[in-house]
Amino acid sequence: MRGVGNKTFWKSDNTAGYVFIFPWLFGFLAFSIIPIAASLYLAFTKYDILSPPEWVGLDNFKEMFMEDSRYWISVKATLIFVFTAVPLRLCFALAVALLLNMKLKFLGFFRATYYLPTLIGGSVAVSVMWRQLFGASGAFNSFLESFFGITEKVSWITHPSTALLSLIVLSVWQFGSSMLIFLAGLKQIPAELYEAAQVDGANAWRKFKDITIPLLTPVIFFNLVMGIINGFKVFTEGMIVTGGGPFDKTLFYVLYLYEKSFRYYEMGYGSSMAWVLLLMIAFFTAVVFKTSKHWVHYESKGE
Repeated sequence: MRGVGNKTFWKSDNTAGYVFIFPWLFGFLAFSIIPIAASLYLAFTKYDILSPPEWVGLDNFKEMFMEDSRYWISVKATLIFVFTAVPLRLCFALAVALLLNMKLKFLGFFRATYYLPTLIGGSVAVSVMWRQLFGASGAFNSFLESFFGITEKVSWITHPSTALLSLIVLSVWQFGSSMLIFLAGLKQIPAELYEAAQVDGANAWRKFKDITIPLLTPVIFFNLVMGIINGFKVFTEGMIVTGGGPFDKTLFYVLYLYEKSFRYYEMGYGSSMAWVLLLMIAFFTAVVFKTSKHWVHYESKGE
């Protein structure tokens, strides 16, 4: 009977499905489930790669919250980045999407041009370019001198007051993906609504406020959630452009996690930081989901 059961299984119509899904299941188990479980265990240990993990309980979290001042600096820098860069990028992306939604010549060219920074924005090459652009002898200072007569050569990347701002500008510059999603959402809004509003005498602002924004709230919600998640994971900009400086002003959370794990080999501490980061992202994402019922309007609900 056992042999018959095996033959039935392999001759069933599901065999091809099992064969095709096996590589994904194996990869998910080997590269996701096992590392996640190992990270959870290591979060409660002292582990430096060279010696076996030593169970320390909640000591890593105690050190993180009560003794490590640089940890809180990284949290502060990351929160400032998220709550500044994400809204600015969404506003800028929406503004450009509204412009591209008009009937313009060479529309495909403009869409590709505005999306290009997103394709290359997270690369090391662009981070190096940004460092040169906002350096003491960079193009930005030349622009200020030519048009505003400002001759002071400020290194915007290395100055404590402007380093974080320069990275926020870099993040806003990478608005292409959000812009395309906004543009797709704008294309779904029926033109009849704008025509009816025009007949009623509504101006451009009333159309935008009463038609565009309410019908675009599901898209705004999606872009906001993705922006928050990606904002908390910011790493390349701080690593390549500023190196976390000056004076830890751009020491982002993931950058500090990287330093602890791969520069100081405190793998246990780094694992505990990773789990706290997961909880932070989950918290802010949950807040957005919880409040969405008050401001996100879905057509299927008749709102």
